Amino acid sequence: MEIFTYHPIGILHTPFTEASGMPIQPHGALGVKGSIELFPEFADGLKDLETFSHIILLYHFHRAPSSRLRVVPFMDSEEHGVFATRAPTRPNPIGLSVVRLREVQGTRLAIENVDMLDGTPLLDIKPYAPAFDHWEVESAGWLTTRQQQVQATRSDKRFE
Repeated sequence: MEIFTYHPIGILHTPFTEASGMPIQPHGALGVKGSIELFPEFADGLKDLETFSHIILLYHFHRAPSSRLRVVPFMDSEEHGVFATRAPTRPNPIGLSVVRLREVQGTRLAIENVDMLDGTPLLDIKPYAPAFDHWEVESAGWLTTRQQQVQATRSDKRFE
């Protein structure tokens, strides 16, 4: 099997230095401000990004423990396969968040609704486009009965 190597394009700065107590999704982090420090060699890639209100961030779960294929996720007490969750203990520890883009100043991006740890390595930025990224779904699996919990749920020590 081929091995892929990715290099960070920047660093995420947030108020969260520990996973415990952190919001588990951007909807649980409404209004929480953070920033992206993009490395200078990627500055040219920011052209026109400021015209979008939201962006998709792909990042490395740099403090996640080793991967597990079965986990008990934050919003449940039952075990599920890791691919049916957003748990950080993945075979490829890649996180995804849709955040509000507040401002672009040079290589610094002000963002809001952050749900990641301070110092998280950023792998990619994509513009959020409702025409491509928003879907009406028929089922949200086991999360269907727990969606009211999202804003109140904070992480605990289960993935440290």
